[in-house]
Amino acid sequence: MNRIAESELIINSRGAVYHLDLRPEELAPTVITVGDPGRVAEVSKYFDSIESKAQHREFISHTGYVGKKRITVLSSGIGPDNIDIVMNELDALVNIDFETRQVKPELTSLNVIRIGTSGSLQADIPVDSFVAATHGLGIDNLLNFYRHDQNDEEKLLIQSFVTYTQLNGQMSYPYISSAASSLLKHFVTGFHQGITVTCPGFYGPQGRVLRLGVQNPDLINRLTDFRFGQHRITNFEMETSAIYGLGKLLGHNCLAINAIVANRVRKEFSKDGKAAVEKLIQGFIGIFANNL
Repeated sequence: MNRIAESELIINSRGAVYHLDLRPEELAPTVITVGDPGRVAEVSKYFDSIESKAQHREFISHTGYVGKKRITVLSSGIGPDNIDIVMNELDALVNIDFETRQVKPELTSLNVIRIGTSGSLQADIPVDSFVAATHGLGIDNLLNFYRHDQNDEEKLLIQSFVTYTQLNGQMSYPYISSAASSLLKHFVTGFHQGITVTCPGFYGPQGRVLRLGVQNPDLINRLTDFRFGQHRITNFEMETSAIYGLGKLLGHNCLAINAIVANRVRKEFSKDGKAAVEKLIQGFIGIFANNL
């Protein structure tokens, strides 16, 4: 096997992967990712015990137990560029031997669940409700830097999406990946399900106009109206497709669940988004304790 050079996989003086500042033994097999570093403690307060904490830049992690089940919560920061760091370094922690700098002969699959906030793209998905993403559809370009294949249904869906939304030419070519069915099946009751679109920014890429005009002023309507068989786009945000896409390539089981804090069709914003996220966290901890 080829040795991975020091410049390609950076390991710090305490034997931890560079950005996340985690050693392999400090990572649990189930990882919750949250965008906001302040949300890490809002999740870990529901742990029965915490065995380790780490912090480097925006990446904060707490690892502990819910009952007898070991779990890590990690802040990713915002955007697909940060997810590129998070997913590759999480994979390195379980699938690369830090001593030999070689890929392990037997690979480990993590469960990676994003708990985030998002904007609804359907009038019937109100603020303060929850969405579990069946697919992550990326208009962020990240996965196009990697070798990746899509199945026939995914190719047809993307072709239909590009034709309908006209998101081609001036923008990167979209990609799509599915949630892990082993995780998604536990998030049905109390959850809307559908395609989550991931954007590379918050303002122009999500059709917001402040002082700058946008290339595709009809983006929101086109996303809302798009249909492919039984599939529709429920919401958009800035991380899910990157998690799903890299997770699929690396062999991890991924899911994104989001509290809806804005409805872009109704032009509404949650009056208490923090309470909605708190309820989502509580719901996840209950499902994790009993089912995952």
